[in-house]
Amino acid sequence: MSDFNTSDFMNLMKTQTWSNGRHLVRCAKVIPETHDVTTFTFSMNEPVMFFFKPGQFVTLELDIAEERIMRSYTISSSPSIPYSFSITVKRVPGGVVSNWLHDNLKSGDQIAVHGPVGNFNCMDFPAEKVLLLSGGVGITPVMSMARWWFNTDSEVDMVFAHSARSPKDIIYAKELEYMATRIDNFKMHLVCEKTNIGESWGGYRGYINLHMLNLIAPDFLEREVFCCGPTPYMKAVKSLLQEAGFDMSHYHEESFGSTPTKDVERAEKHADQAVLEEQKPKEMVLLRIPDLDIVKEVEMDLTLNEAAAEAGVNISKACGLGMCGACRVKVLNGNFEMNHNGGISEEEVSDGYVLSCCTRIKSDIELEI
Repeated sequence: MSDFNTSDFMNLMKTQTWSNGRHLVRCAKVIPETHDVTTFTFSMNEPVMFFFKPGQFVTLELDIAEERIMRSYTISSSPSIPYSFSITVKRVPGGVVSNWLHDNLKSGDQIAVHGPVGNFNCMDFPAEKVLLLSGGVGITPVMSMARWWFNTDSEVDMVFAHSARSPKDIIYAKELEYMATRIDNFKMHLVCEKTNIGESWGGYRGYINLHMLNLIAPDFLEREVFCCGPTPYMKAVKSLLQEAGFDMSHYHEESFGSTPTKDVERAEKHADQAVLEEQKPKEMVLLRIPDLDIVKEVEMDLTLNEAAAEAGVNISKACGLGMCGACRVKVLNGNFEMNHNGGISEEEVSDGYVLSCCTRIKSDIELEI
């Protein structure tokens, strides 16, 4: 049997890949993590493989109170699950964007994102042994790294040390416990600043210090260190590493609240260009579905699924990748472009059938559903 070849697989899977720029994405899931932290998962209507380096971030482009606001968030998911990506957001008192996301963004909503970008990532600094240090919601980039190594069966020796305000504030607690029980090369340590009334806690207490670090990772001087969290947390970590004689060329940090100016400027430029594109007249065509007595003007290049939805018709689909055949419909008249992944036979194509999830409209078109 021949070895599995990734390039051959990618040739079979006729999908697009992610590149830095402006992209319209759909919120697929909203997942509560803690009492004030939520994960938002995004995908596209057509198959797109979201490749990025674990630790990188995206910039969201949002319209809030009739004002365009750009805000960056680290990708918390791993590129090992490539057809979606996630951000994990903490509700901040008075935070315009974080509160808007928590209160308004729901499954099915569409927003614009820019990216991925960022120099803080594990792929550019390969190592056999790593120490992942995080505080609060700064856990997101190092969690992306840990998920990547975990999902790809990497032999990287990981020590994961996370600091939280209290046990109820630990993000991804159950997933971290699961990872720690599944592989030998993942050691998890949790530090809580305090415990609330009625809470039991058997882990580390207080703030991370050199004594605690020696217990968590006795060989930390030999590890590549990735650190993210609030500025006081990172300042304290950096100081104790320096005092211990750590080689700081192996130290990498990211402040989850900051975004390089050039990245913001690039995202704003993309947003301005998108506004100009949206102001251009769109080429429209007619969608006809005689059985349902429907005639609807729709935009050229929409998929048949999208166009039908605009006409109030739901064409069932399952994979969205042109593989399963669940969204098959018949084209009676009109031009189209189908880019499927094996979910339809040549005989069906000869009879006029297409897969609506991966078929784009190129003229007036008439369907049988």
